[in-house]
Amino acid sequence: MGALSSPGPGRARRWLAAARPRLPLLLRRAARVALALAVAPWLLLAVAAALTKLPPELAAPEERAVSTVLLDRHGTVLRELRAGDGARARWLPLAEAGDRIQRALLAAEDRRFAVHPGVDPLAIARALGQLAAERRVVSGASTITQQLARALVPRPRTVRGKLGEMALALRIEASLSKREILEQYLNRVAFGPGLRGVEAASRFYFDKPTADLSLAEAAALASMPRGPALYDPRRGAGPLERRRNRVLDRMLAAGLAGEAEVARARAEPIALAPKGSGLGAPHLVRAVLGGALGPGAGAEAGGAGAAPLRGRASSITLTIDRGLQREIEVLAQQTVRGLSDRDVGAAAVVVLENATGEILAYVGSHDIEDAAGLGHNDGVLALRQPGSALKPFVYELAMEQLGFTAATVLPDVELSFPTADGSYAPRNYDGRFHGPVRLRDALASSYNVPAVWTAAALGPERVLARLRELGLGSLDREPSRYGVAIALGDGEVRLLDLANAYATLARGGVYLPVRAVRALSLASPAGGPVSDVAPARGARVLDAARARVIVDILADDKARIASFGEGNALDLPFPVAAKTGTSKGFRDNLAVGFTPDVTVAVWVGNFDGAPMGGVSGITGAGPLFRDAMLAAARVRPPRPFDPPDPELLAEVEVCGLSGMKPTAVCPHRRRELLPRADAAALAPCDMHEAVRVDRRNGLRAGACPGAAVEERVFERYDAELTAWARAAGRPVAPEEASPLCGPLLGGDGVPPAGARVRVAYPPDGARFVLDPSVNSQQAIRLRADVPPGVRRARFVLDGRPIEVGPPFSLDWPLVAGAHRLRVEADGASAGEEIAFSVE
Repeated sequence: MGALSSPGPGRARRWLAAARPRLPLLLRRAARVALALAVAPWLLLAVAAALTKLPPELAAPEERAVSTVLLDRHGTVLRELRAGDGARARWLPLAEAGDRIQRALLAAEDRRFAVHPGVDPLAIARALGQLAAERRVVSGASTITQQLARALVPRPRTVRGKLGEMALALRIEASLSKREILEQYLNRVAFGPGLRGVEAASRFYFDKPTADLSLAEAAALASMPRGPALYDPRRGAGPLERRRNRVLDRMLAAGLAGEAEVARARAEPIALAPKGSGLGAPHLVRAVLGGALGPGAGAEAGGAGAAPLRGRASSITLTIDRGLQREIEVLAQQTVRGLSDRDVGAAAVVVLENATGEILAYVGSHDIEDAAGLGHNDGVLALRQPGSALKPFVYELAMEQLGFTAATVLPDVELSFPTADGSYAPRNYDGRFHGPVRLRDALASSYNVPAVWTAAALGPERVLARLRELGLGSLDREPSRYGVAIALGDGEVRLLDLANAYATLARGGVYLPVRAVRALSLASPAGGPVSDVAPARGARVLDAARARVIVDILADDKARIASFGEGNALDLPFPVAAKTGTSKGFRDNLAVGFTPDVTVAVWVGNFDGAPMGGVSGITGAGPLFRDAMLAAARVRPPRPFDPPDPELLAEVEVCGLSGMKPTAVCPHRRRELLPRADAAALAPCDMHEAVRVDRRNGLRAGACPGAAVEERVFERYDAELTAWARAAGRPVAPEEASPLCGPLLGGDGVPPAGARVRVAYPPDGARFVLDPSVNSQQAIRLRADVPPGVRRARFVLDGRPIEVGPPFSLDWPLVAGAHRLRVEADGASAGEEIAFSVE
């Protein structure tokens, strides 16, 4: 027990005295250990930071995933497309952020941001002390740089994860300036659910740029990174308002805001901007972002287009007018609903501003959400047959290259044209032939036969070359593939390209590429300043005088009455030049037209190519065209077309039948617009003649007594039109002499000088195939065009003459082999010999 007893006072003093020399050494060792323990973690962090790679997002700042905001021509937001990670994101250079958000953010998250190296030891010590005292987390210790590191490289909330975050923060601080770090933070941290970066949040919640935020709004946004979902004001403004006020108090305490400024901000309610509406021209947005339309894309089909803008542009200002766009979207929906009982499942509309080529409205389908109607398809860019909508360009080309005018007489009779597969015989929409028609009436009433005849006179090669000059680049096959039927739309074009071709007419023949984008901001390293997209230069394609004549025809309501009647869908309360088109089998119908300021193009049909129930351009697309044009007129008030340039064009009087200079015997006359050179060269009418007839029987009068003779005016036709004139009962001069009189005088009853006969059928190069399943004799009817005054003619078939009289036709049994045929008549020139085959 004695050995275990406590030492007495004397022994204690002796022990202390012996130990006193060793105390400084122990304290120094303890201090060194404590210092090592304190410094070692930071040295390890420094080493870890040196070994940590800088995230590629910071190493290559041009690689930024941004959302794209699309605006209409007036700056109204149409929609915002999220970035690839599903977030709304808009890059904002720090210099453009304004100082309020920076002050609020420093007060809310990191008051010592300017002095710490990325990790704040004082904040860590404070947080640990509060945790020990309160036994709960009172405040965090993460700096702005650490939060940026966490946003760039998410890590688990473990000690190891926290150390990795701190190492990356030190690496970021060693690589970037404080201003660069703050800019990265403002743009990469979540400021709300689905909102990456302060600019996206500012636009979404307050509909204004970050620089325009009030102090209260800036403090509210600075509050959100602490808990983006917790402080989302759409779930209730209470939590956000309380957090905002704490941030304002911290700003006051840190000297980052004055008392009066903070007081005003605390009194300001949190007022959110109203939500945007609608999808906003979804087909146009898709075309622009995908590169089908946009800067450099133009209107031509089949080209390289523009570079896709999806993920590269932070804002795109489109050319469309949001109000007009929405109105036409509704009109398209109403049209499809109204025609659903006639098997119409879709519609598309595009409106262009003529002066600039800018798209004012773009409705790719009546409803993009209509899965049954394949509404995701884009009818503005889809390839469809345009029907008769190409005729104006065929006729304008014939005016330029063949000397045609609006008064030129064209044949609308039964004609055949050779093709690779046999022969092609065009028919008119109304199932009738109209004989000789002036070009004005042929175009305005959309007769098919004269258009095909004109295309044949030009040749498909020249027609296709002109259509391609007008931007119809989808017509890219060989001319033989289309043949003369190209005049009737036997090829596929885009509605947008067709609209621009008509806008070229409205511009007097000057072609401009279509323009869909006015300005854009790219997500570039410099922050992507907004830049205007310069319009392209125009190029003359059509002759100005002839283009103006075509405009005059297309705007002539009276000229189209013959086919469409009065009060049709193309009649509007202001001048409009318009044309319809219907493809084979009623699969597509279109209506295209323009005022001096806007062009409207409409397609109605089915995206799967199913035929409609007898819906034509005038009954299907026509009413929607009318409604769309009326809507466009509210945006661009209509005005009359400029009067024709008197130095280029002249209005002259022509014979109503021949289109030539009227003579004394022309019963009907009309005013016509012609180029001055053509007007000066107008020849006298040769389709009317005064003939002496026996009034008793109407036959030609020879040596009749004067009382029995009268002079009557008759119509005279060339060989191509004579058969039609006889069948139609036109007033053609009699060929026979009156038996009550003497012989004809002065050569009456003989063919006129220069008269020609020709083979009307079969066409040159025709091929016929015998059907072995038919037991009866197979034959074709040979027909000849013969001018008045010819009473007998001869078919010369394979060198053997066969006499024929009126109506100058012959049923000929088919014989296998190659054959040659011509027509001859006394007093008339023989036409060219044709070849055909029977297999």
